[in-house]
Amino acid sequence: MPFLRPISNRYFEDYVEGDVHSFGTIGVGADEIVAFAKQFDPQTFHTDPEAAKRSPFGGLIASGWHTAGLMTRLFMDHYLSKVASLGSPGGDELRWAKPVRPGDILSLRVTVLKAVPSKSKPDRGAVTSFVEVINQDSEVVMTFKVVNIIAKRPPARSQET
Repeated sequence: MPFLRPISNRYFEDYVEGDVHSFGTIGVGADEIVAFAKQFDPQTFHTDPEAAKRSPFGGLIASGWHTAGLMTRLFMDHYLSKVASLGSPGGDELRWAKPVRPGDILSLRVTVLKAVPSKSKPDRGAVTSFVEVINQDSEVVMTFKVVNIIAKRPPARSQET
């Protein structure tokens, strides 16, 4: 289900509990996998294609943290408001369900689990989302629950004549 408003005009009220949004594609290249892993997660099944063939994965795979970064890019480009995002207190239940391999094309499916107005700050609310990263074979490769603080839509200004 698409949002009714573009990301440039999306506020707390646009995140409706139960809505499911699917979007984006981002490719994963072997060079990117190796470069990320050499800097941040230097395990041989991420950094050395030959050694990775002898690993339990049978070949090169992306670091889970690389996958999380790719998820964040899609999340920011397509889901999280560009005008009303006020940060995040964190996330829970990060799971890497399947390896991400060179040549994979990833997309997101995001379910709005909760949208709760703030009791102490009436200009905002907390949106809890369940994020699924899906590969080109429709397999879920990563899941994550995240909370974002989103501003409410400002009141419309009256038209002066």
